[in-house]
Amino acid sequence: MGAVRVADGAGVSVAVLDLGSGETVSYGDRAFVTASIVKVDILAALLLGAQDAGRELTGAERSYAAAMIERSDNAAASALWDGIGRAAGLDAANARFGLTGTTGGDGTLWGLTRTTAVDRLRLLRQVFGEESELGEDARAYVRGLMERVVPDQAWGVPAVADAGTASAVKNGWLPRDATGLWVVHSIGRVTAGGRACLMAVLSDGNAGKAPGVTLVESAARAARTALGERPSPAD
Repeated sequence: MGAVRVADGAGVSVAVLDLGSGETVSYGDRAFVTASIVKVDILAALLLGAQDAGRELTGAERSYAAAMIERSDNAAASALWDGIGRAAGLDAANARFGLTGTTGGDGTLWGLTRTTAVDRLRLLRQVFGEESELGEDARAYVRGLMERVVPDQAWGVPAVADAGTASAVKNGWLPRDATGLWVVHSIGRVTAGGRACLMAVLSDGNAGKAPGVTLVESAARAARTALGERPSPAD
């Protein structure tokens, strides 16, 4: 991370899990507001509740879920946020998922949920790992939506993916009213250097969305390098 240019006033945190070895590397431990990366969390909580009730998602819920993840539709997220019981429902699901550093936003403000990069890895493990509170069908459903994010939102962690490999991603971006500075995040699964990895890069204090994307992708590349310096399980 020493080679990553971080503008004055900006902050960044990164966490990466090598799915093959189980090894994690991370940088920074502070909390950030989530912006739209919480949409993966909202969907996971919805699926957990449906699983507990022994039911499938309704047609409306599936429509909202697709719009929320693939296009980052905010109205769809708000509808599902209400459906899970807002912050109380999110926090209850997260307790079962093993998240310890995430707190749901007040009232209707799902985008002001606070989280850490390490907690984003814990959530991603619920979606992409084998040991999960979610059943395989639910995990596959979330993975499929994250793999179909519209092309203009497929920046961030996919920038470090090996050529020809598929990525699953959800990004978040939000200008803060009080400062005009931007929160820019990216989370997902990539194959980098031949390793299947879960990656979360969180940043704030950015002068705009574009500088935030540049910071996130630079930090992701640094994290990929850190993993690449360590022997793989086969070495």
